Amino acid sequence: MFARLALCSRLPSRIRQSNAFLVSIRAFSQAKFSLPRPHGKSFAHRSELKQAKRIVVKLGSAVVTRGDECGLALGRLASIVEQVAVLQNQGREMMIVTSGAVAFGRQRLRHEILLSQSVRQALHSGQNQLKEMSVPVLEARACAAAGQSGLMALYEAMFTQYSTCTAQILVTNLDFHDEQKRRNLNSTLHELLRMNIVPIINTNDAVVPPPVPNSDLQGVNVISIKDNDSLAARLAVEMKADLLIALSDVEGLYDSPPGTDDAKLIDIFYPGDQQSVKYGSKSRVGIGGMEAKVKAALWALQGGTSVVIANGTNPKVTGHVIADIVEGKKVGTFFSEVKPAGPTVEQQTEMARHAGRTLASLHPEQRAEIICCLAELLTEKKEEILNANRRDMELASASGLFSQPLINRLSLSTAKLNSLAIGLRQLSVSSRDSVGRVLRRTRVANNLELEQITVPIGVLLVIFESRPDCLPQVSALAIASGNALLLKGGKEAANTNRILHQLTQEALSIHGVADAIQLVSTREEVEDLCRLDKMIDLIIPRGSSQLVRDIQRAAKGIPVLGHSEGVCHVYIDSEASIDKAIDIVRDSKCDYPAACNAMESLLIHRDLLRTPIFDQIIDMLRTEHVKIHAGPRFASYLTFSPSEVKSLRTEYGDLECCIEVVDSMQDAVDHIHKYGSSHTDVIITDNEDTAEQFLQQVDSACVFWNSSSRFADGYRFGLGAEVGISTARIHARGPVGLEGLLTTKWVLRGEGHTVADFSEQGSMKYLHENIPIPQGSFN
Repeated sequence: MFARLALCSRLPSRIRQSNAFLVSIRAFSQAKFSLPRPHGKSFAHRSELKQAKRIVVKLGSAVVTRGDECGLALGRLASIVEQVAVLQNQGREMMIVTSGAVAFGRQRLRHEILLSQSVRQALHSGQNQLKEMSVPVLEARACAAAGQSGLMALYEAMFTQYSTCTAQILVTNLDFHDEQKRRNLNSTLHELLRMNIVPIINTNDAVVPPPVPNSDLQGVNVISIKDNDSLAARLAVEMKADLLIALSDVEGLYDSPPGTDDAKLIDIFYPGDQQSVKYGSKSRVGIGGMEAKVKAALWALQGGTSVVIANGTNPKVTGHVIADIVEGKKVGTFFSEVKPAGPTVEQQTEMARHAGRTLASLHPEQRAEIICCLAELLTEKKEEILNANRRDMELASASGLFSQPLINRLSLSTAKLNSLAIGLRQLSVSSRDSVGRVLRRTRVANNLELEQITVPIGVLLVIFESRPDCLPQVSALAIASGNALLLKGGKEAANTNRILHQLTQEALSIHGVADAIQLVSTREEVEDLCRLDKMIDLIIPRGSSQLVRDIQRAAKGIPVLGHSEGVCHVYIDSEASIDKAIDIVRDSKCDYPAACNAMESLLIHRDLLRTPIFDQIIDMLRTEHVKIHAGPRFASYLTFSPSEVKSLRTEYGDLECCIEVVDSMQDAVDHIHKYGSSHTDVIITDNEDTAEQFLQQVDSACVFWNSSSRFADGYRFGLGAEVGISTARIHARGPVGLEGLLTTKWVLRGEGHTVADFSEQGSMKYLHENIPIPQGSFN
C-alpha cells in the first residue's frame, strides 16, 4: 500500500470545462459547516443527514464509465466533483472511493494496440490500405495499471477548478488485515482530512487477487475487501464517517429486480428486511451487485455510519444527487436502524387509494351520511378542538417564528366551527348528485350506447399552512367526490389537525372507510411528497403565495390546482355611490385581511381625487388602521404622500393596501391584467354599461360588481366548502368545490360490435343520436 499526496496543478490543456461546470463556489462560502457529532450511532432520519460532517462517496463502475465501458463519463464525473468540492468547502470532510481505472486503462490500451497494429501493417504492406484490425481481450490488471495514473490526473485537474487538493490512495484487502498497515492508512487519511484534502481511494486492481467466492461480511470487525462496495463500507467505519453515499446505475434498492412489473423503490431499508427483497443481476460493469451493496451498507450501518444508495447516472439528477442526499431529500434508499411507529407516506398513500375506491363505490346517501356525522362531531367535540387549538396558538406565539397573519389564520372559534358544520351539512345534500352522474348519453349505433359519467380523480394531496379549518372542509369534499386524500398540515397546527383528523376518521368508520383520508405526520418534506407522481393524482396547496410557488416548482408530473397569489383589486368608478364604495372597500380589506380574497390594491378614478368620496375613503382606512402605500401615479398627485409602493403586485395579507389612480374603466382593466393575479377583482359603479364591460373584459376567476371581494368563497357561493381558489384556465377555476374534484370516464355498451362492422364493406352505420337524460340519472 502507498499513499501519494497529489499537488494541486493547473488544468491540462486537453481538458476543458463547460460553462455549466465552472460554477464559482464562493456563493457557498457563507454556508460553512460546523456541526461535529459523536460517532457510534447512525442517523435515524433523513432530515438528520444535514448534520453529517465526514462523508464517503462511493462511485460505482457504472457511474464513472461510459456506456461502451471504454473510457470515462467525463460530464457525469465533472458534476459529481463539483458537488463534492462544494461540500468540502462548506467545511465537511469528503472522501471518494472510486472505480474507473480499468475502463480508463482499457481505452488507453485499445488506442495503443490499434495504433501499433496500423504502423506495423503500413511498414509490412507498404500500402495505404490497411486490413481490418482486431483488438485482443485485455486483462483487467493490465488495464488498471495503465489507467490509474490517468484517472487520478483527471480528478486532480477537475478539483483544481474549485481550489481543492486531492490525494491518491491505493489499497488491497491485505492492507486491512495487517495491523501496522491499517494504522498507517488510518493515520494518512486523518492527516489528509486535517489539511482539507480530498482523499481518492481505489483498490489496487493491478495487483489485487480475484475475489474469493463466499468471502462474505462476517461481523463488525471483519469484512472482505472484494469490491469497492465493501472497501467503501470498511473505510467509512474505520474513519468513523457519518454518511456513506453509494452511487450506482439504479435509483436505489427495490423490493424485486428493477424493471419487473411490480418492482417498487424502497425509501427506507431496515436491518432484518433482507428476506423481503429479491435481487436481480449486477450492473453492466463492476464485480459487485445490489446484494453486495446491501450487505456492505448494513455492515457500515452496524458500525455507526448512515448509508444511502442512489442513482449517479441519471442525467436529470446527477448534477445535484449528492447535495440532495446531504440536504435530507428523499433520494435513493436510506438505511436506518430506527423503524417509525406508523406507516410510511407511501404506505399511507396505498391505504388511502384502496379505501378510496371503496368510498367511491358507496351509495351517495352513505357518503352524505359520513359528512353529516363529521358535521355533528365538530359541534359535539368543539371543546376538545378549541383546547388543542389554544395549545397551538400559544406555541406559535411563543416560538416567535410565525408572522401575525399566519397566527391569525391558525385561530379557531366556536363561530368558525358552527359555520363549518353548516357548510358540511349543505355539502352533504349536494354530494347526493356527484359520483356516477350521467352527463351525456349517445346512441352510437343500434344496440351500441355510450355514456359519459362523473368519477373521482383518485388520490388528492392537500398541503396547507395554518388554517386547520381547511382540514374538515377538504375532507368533506373528498368524501363527497369519492376521492382518497392525503393531508399535510403545518407543524404550527399539529395539535388541532390531529384531533380534526381523528374525528374525520371516526366519521368515515361508520361505513368502514377510515383509511381513505390520511394525515401525513412523518418528517416528509413537501418537496419529497411532490415527487410521488406514480401515487398522487392531484396536488392542492392551501397557504401563502410562496408555498404555492414552491409546490408548483417541486411537483414533477403531478398537476397542481391553486393560485400562487391573491392580488385582488377594487376599482371605484367615477359614477360610484359613496355609501357602497365605503362599505365594500372596508369589507374587502378589513373583514379578514389575511384571506386570499382580501383587497390588496384600490384603484380610484382620477375624477374622484380631492372629492368628498375620496376623503371619506381615506378617513375610513385610517380609522381601520390600514397602512396605505401610494402607487406611482397617486404619489405624483400628492405633496406629502404615504410610502411609495415597492411593487404593484404585492399581496400584503395584513391591514395594508396600495392605492393607485387610473384614468378610466379601461385603464383599470389594463392595470388589473398587468399587475393582478387573476383571482378576484371588483368594480363599484352605478353605471350598468360600465359594469358589464368590466365584467366581460376582466380575465379573472371571479369578477364582481358592487360587492365585496370576500364573497369569493365556496361556502358563500353555496358550494358547501372549497378546497381552494384556482386561477388556472383548465379543469376548475374560481372556488373549487365538489364539481372541481370530479373527472369523467366513457362507458360503452354493445353486443359484439367491431369497428370492421362500420367499414365501407360492413353491414352497420353510425347513428350518433343524443339520448335524453332524465334528471338525476346515475350510472
